[in-house]
Amino acid sequence: MYGIVDCDNCYVSCERVFRPDLNGKPVVVLSNNDGCIVARSNEAKKLGIKAGLPYFKLQEQFPDQKIAIFSSNYELYGELTGRVVSIIRQEAPQYFRYSIDECFVYLDGMEQIDLKQWGENLYKRIRKSVGVPVSIGLAPNKTLAKMASHFAKKYPGYRHCCLVDSDEKRKKALKLYPIGEVWGIGRRYAAKLEAQGVKTAWDFASWPRDRVVSTFHNIVILRTWAELNGEDRVPNEAMAKKQSICTSRSFNGMVKDLETLKIHVSNYAARCAEKLRRQNTVASIVGVFVNTNCFREDLPQYWKFEEVTLPTASNSAVTMVKAANELLTKIYKPGYSYKKAGVIVMGISPDSPIQLNLFDINAERFEKLKSLDAVIDRINRLHGTETVILGAQQYPQRNAEGKAEVFANAIKHDFRSKNPTTRWSDIIKLK
Repeated sequence: MYGIVDCDNCYVSCERVFRPDLNGKPVVVLSNNDGCIVARSNEAKKLGIKAGLPYFKLQEQFPDQKIAIFSSNYELYGELTGRVVSIIRQEAPQYFRYSIDECFVYLDGMEQIDLKQWGENLYKRIRKSVGVPVSIGLAPNKTLAKMASHFAKKYPGYRHCCLVDSDEKRKKALKLYPIGEVWGIGRRYAAKLEAQGVKTAWDFASWPRDRVVSTFHNIVILRTWAELNGEDRVPNEAMAKKQSICTSRSFNGMVKDLETLKIHVSNYAARCAEKLRRQNTVASIVGVFVNTNCFREDLPQYWKFEEVTLPTASNSAVTMVKAANELLTKIYKPGYSYKKAGVIVMGISPDSPIQLNLFDINAERFEKLKSLDAVIDRINRLHGTETVILGAQQYPQRNAEGKAEVFANAIKHDFRSKNPTTRWSDIIKLK
């Protein structure tokens, strides 16, 4: 049996942990640079607030509603969901963290246990210890477990845990589940299926295997079809460590000069390196892209991507930032107003063993860079993200004379909450 533990309205739930006064009230969380709505409480959904709604339209469409608004605070969300995962680690024989708000569990050896009761008890422990509500789906494979978690979230009668452990339950669930919601069926494939009369997961599961093969020629879709029919076909390695990592942001306004672009790209490259170290991997390819605002038809348009292969695969922030800035200098063109940039690392492999290149000058200081990153990671883990950064990552803030006095984050987050569990400066004060 498999299970998945899914945090309900994850970002909103994390914000409510330290703001219980917001329980039962409409809450929304905005994307980077406070652009659009990426998370909504159930109360906000009932008001008709749509995901992706630009922030500036929120006040226009809901002028008389009292809505709590938060900027994205990934430091808080990552720390609280990490606590959820630590409880899952204690309760399940095996687990795999699939995303920031989802964690698969493998329940081998628990055949004699009442799994429904186990799931309900797990929900109660997480809710009591962390304060974040979760929905748990249990089934013979991962696709059905994802579907079961949907029912656990939607119907209170399941008491936060839905168990699909019989063919009868599987068929009943498939007939109620929209095809567009099935894990592994993207928007494009869902539209193609709906055009052929497929409305539910049951409609698709009823197709003959030959029809699935001839229609899609896609191993992922075939696996999904097989899992809907009760087979266990999605291998664990299919959810293994990421094979590419991309960090990108739309800027708060337009950027024209190369030096400011370098600061943004340095941040993205450093974050890619941190993600590599977190999953104990290295990358051999670094890519950088920049583009203008395609919605500004009154401005000249430009898009460019370039990549480079590193002599020695690395997860060092110093190495990644250096390579990314060299690429940026190569693809940058003056005279354009840039809206977005990003860094992509590829060719990912385990960080041990690493084949050093004899002619790579960085290979000589490989161990020094490794030790430096370990120290920086430890400090940032103890005192909050970006407590220590590279000089290339700093954003200068100018005074009236135009001189750089202090440094600030270029990402706009006017409604960002505090981080009482990771920063001493934000620790809760009791009267």
